[in-house]
Amino acid sequence: FMTIDGLRFHYLDWGNGSAPPLVLLHGFTSHAHAWDTFARAMRDRYHILAPDQRGHGETQWAADYSQERRAQDVRDFALALGLSKFALLGLSMGGRNAYIYTAQYPESVERLVIVDIGPETMASGSARITAGTQARDVFDNPEEAFRQARAANPRPPDAELRSRIEHGLMKRDDGKWTLRYDKALRDPSRPRPQMDASQQWAMLPRIPCPTLLVRGEHSDILSLETANRMVRAMRDCRLIEVPDSGHSISLDNPAGFIAAVRPFLV
Repeated sequence: FMTIDGLRFHYLDWGNGSAPPLVLLHGFTSHAHAWDTFARAMRDRYHILAPDQRGHGETQWAADYSQERRAQDVRDFALALGLSKFALLGLSMGGRNAYIYTAQYPESVERLVIVDIGPETMASGSARITAGTQARDVFDNPEEAFRQARAANPRPPDAELRSRIEHGLMKRDDGKWTLRYDKALRDPSRPRPQMDASQQWAMLPRIPCPTLLVRGEHSDILSLETANRMVRAMRDCRLIEVPDSGHSISLDNPAGFIAAVRPFLV
């Protein structure tokens, strides 16, 4: 645990401290344990650090969930751990935080991996995610939560989905289970401030490091058109698509995700 901007943050440290650092940023509603399978596959080459971003996992809930504040958390996290230069990978919300951070502090990122996110998102995927935040969020046991998640997404292997769900739940005083991330983020009346798309597009050319953009074959968030525009906008970026996956690539097809990303990082 560490304190950033007065907020208590939790993170996972996978050891191998003499190796180059790799910071992993999870997506909206998720947590650092979402990277467990990927971290096991990469810890022979990297010192992997995966924070629970503000309001998620075991990190404290917050009043400020602005795009700018989340990107600043990455900076503060790196400074607290003495990371002067590191590889950075983020999925969805974490991917957006990653490229905004890299545009702001380009000298600190060795390599960047952006997973299934861009300045513009497809309406169908945004609607799906919004609907997901309004789904049932109190369960008698973790198995009920697993069944709900399975009904919403048939792709992930059982073990991956169970791990994702179990680490994303907490037990209430009445013995029931609920989602661990901040309930305020599930409140439709509370807007989640996002940086304007035009501002994000303007940031991409400022990213100098080698960049891999990873898109799920069946993504409903990152269109192929937006992905190709991102590749053209950045100085050194290439696109790879992972088959048999939607937006949550590392969950839907863990082996395919590792096969796509590991060669770029090593």
